[in-house]
Amino acid sequence: MQLTQRAKQVDRRPMTWLESIYLWNIAKGMMITLRHLFMKKKTVQYPEEKRTFSKVFRGLQILNRDEQGRENCTACGLCAVACPAEAISMEAAERQPGEEHLYREEKYAAKYEINMLRCIFCGYCEEACPKDAIYLSQTFAPSNYGRDGFIYKKQDLLIPHPIEDPAGFAKARGEKSVTN
Repeated sequence: MQLTQRAKQVDRRPMTWLESIYLWNIAKGMMITLRHLFMKKKTVQYPEEKRTFSKVFRGLQILNRDEQGRENCTACGLCAVACPAEAISMEAAERQPGEEHLYREEKYAAKYEINMLRCIFCGYCEEACPKDAIYLSQTFAPSNYGRDGFIYKKQDLLIPHPIEDPAGFAKARGEKSVTN
C-alpha cells in the first residue's frame, strides 16, 4: 500500500546500445553549457565592485555611542537573553567618579563579546535593547583564518568617537543617523 502518490516505478529494462553510449545525455549537457555561456555573469569582482544589499540587510553588530561619545550600553543583559544562539556574553561594572564622559549610566559593560560563529543575524539583540546600544549595520562580517578572529570584543564593536572622528562616526551610523 502506498502512502503518497509520489512513488515512481523503477525501469529495470536493460539499456540499448544507443543508450549505453550516453550520446543523448552528453548532448543535453552541452546544450546547458552553451546556454549558460551567453548568460549574464553573476560574479562580483569584490575589491573593485561592491555588491548592493537590501535596505533590510542585517550585517555586523555595532555598539552605539551618543553624540558626546559616551557608550549607550548599560549592561542590562537583555540582548544576551534574547539571543537564540547564545552568541553574546557580557560583564557589568559600576561607573567610577570621573568617568561620566565615558558612560551614560551608572552601569556599563566592562566586557562585551559576540561570537560571530554562533550569530544567526536574527536582530533580536537590536529589538531587545532599551537604550539603542546595539544594532545590525549594513556591513558583512569579514573572513578570518582562525576561530579567535570571529569573537568580536567590545573595542571591535564600538563605533568611532563622534568628536575625535566625526566622519567615521557618521559612516558607522549610516541609515541610523537619518532615522534617529
